[in-house]
Amino acid sequence: MEEIIQEWGLWGLFASAFISSTLAPGGSEALFVALVMEGHHSGPALLLAATAGNALGGFSTWLIGRLIATRYPLERLTRPSHQKAVARLQHWGNPALLFSWLPLVGDPLCLAAGWLRTPAVSALLFITLGKGARYALLLWATGSIHDT
Repeated sequence: MEEIIQEWGLWGLFASAFISSTLAPGGSEALFVALVMEGHHSGPALLLAATAGNALGGFSTWLIGRLIATRYPLERLTRPSHQKAVARLQHWGNPALLFSWLPLVGDPLCLAAGWLRTPAVSALLFITLGKGARYALLLWATGSIHDT
């Protein structure tokens, strides 16, 4: 495992975070913590790689929602989790995307935001802030934020 971590480093973390943030399952947090504990990369570099990958993955889910909306009207949503996400977004707007990092809720929120055609720039901003805060909290929890 250590060889894989050293070989792939920040790019591996970026890829893992991207995949974890799309509709595909994944767990970049474990890799993030392993890289923090290993100490070969600075905390800010790890935070940037993980946040960038995770935010771009969430935004790609937003884009999928935007594309789906062109073929399927909002009324065709049948999954309860998607209906809840739409209701939250209609009530709170793009700031609800601060919670896009949450398991089970985050992906439907990003998808619904795209489906509702929320503004792209503010969607990306709130997705990035929410996902970055999660990795910052993990960095802080490992005690490595002070090493920055």
